[in-house]
Amino acid sequence: MMTPNLIDAFRNQDVILAFIAKIQNLAQQLPPPLRPLNIMEVCGGHTHTLMRYGLGTLLEPALNFVHGPGCPVCVMPKLRIDQAIALACMPNSIVVTLADLIRVPGSQASLQQVRAQGKDVRFVYSPLQVLQIAQDNPSKKVVFIAIGFETTTPMSASLIQQAQKRQLNNLFFHLNHVLVPPSVRAILNSKHQIHALIAPSHVSVISGAKIYAPFVQEHQLPVVVAGFEPVDMLEGIYMLLKQVLEGRTQLEIQYSRVVSMQGNLRAQNLVGEVMQPRAFAWRGLGEIPFSGMGLRPRYANLDAEIVFKEHLPQTARLDHKLCLCGDILKGVLKPLDCSLFGTACTPTHPIGACMVSSEGACAVYYRYSKPMP
Repeated sequence: MMTPNLIDAFRNQDVILAFIAKIQNLAQQLPPPLRPLNIMEVCGGHTHTLMRYGLGTLLEPALNFVHGPGCPVCVMPKLRIDQAIALACMPNSIVVTLADLIRVPGSQASLQQVRAQGKDVRFVYSPLQVLQIAQDNPSKKVVFIAIGFETTTPMSASLIQQAQKRQLNNLFFHLNHVLVPPSVRAILNSKHQIHALIAPSHVSVISGAKIYAPFVQEHQLPVVVAGFEPVDMLEGIYMLLKQVLEGRTQLEIQYSRVVSMQGNLRAQNLVGEVMQPRAFAWRGLGEIPFSGMGLRPRYANLDAEIVFKEHLPQTARLDHKLCLCGDILKGVLKPLDCSLFGTACTPTHPIGACMVSSEGACAVYYRYSKPMP
């Protein structure tokens, strides 16, 4: 007899169908001005769940899901990729990053392509592997291209502290950590109408659900932090609909088995010791104040943007004129609106970053809803 998987209950077909029926019943009660109800799922993990299990299709047309900018690989602008490539092209250098990033196109190439040309570009699954690479290559300049939202920032902060403690003078950091709230605020401040938010769960484990409170207060939006399993997400949608129909705008946590309102205070303090907020240019959204994280001045000797400033380009080419990745990240368009989707732009030949990561909206659509030829 097989031992049940811990997540089986959160993928149970009967529970899923029961939630869908309850949601459909509530959706029929929405007033005409709120049909369809535009719900933004901020994180690419939720987009993946929607498409993999066909939830969006089952809940149309009363509900319309707007895909948000919650894919760290997707929001990386070309300039940051160009800078990573420039670092890889320096003599005696090793560039290390996470797997998906090596395939993101820059202005002229990707890290994967310069790796094929002989540059030492490596990918790791744990940032802590970077320490070993630096120790094993004392004569090389090792640069870690760090990416991710609040979820992965503490790992980078810990890595930076350990590098300093071990006096690894050949290890440097090119930080591309970004924050969820400023990007969502930029979208909410635009003309795009969002009625409710499904907030990311893994980010909230670190930051706490409290970071979404301003969206409730400033924009009068219902917000629910939901898990990524289909039952979790459906319960989150049900909770949002209940708020809308009852005239409430509150911040609620569906994923309470993991997420708290305050989050992981130890991780937050660690990040605060090593990094500080700064402006960051997002793909599709442009430069947003205080939306990224940079190293504090006392770590300047580890900051690749300072140490190797003369090697780094400061401008990049514009995206392909037909690529709609920027508008997709803003929730203005969907992947099937793009003329390049599934033809010129595929996971094996991505033109835009949204087709690279498994959490990118275009990659998810390609996998689960690519039109038949």
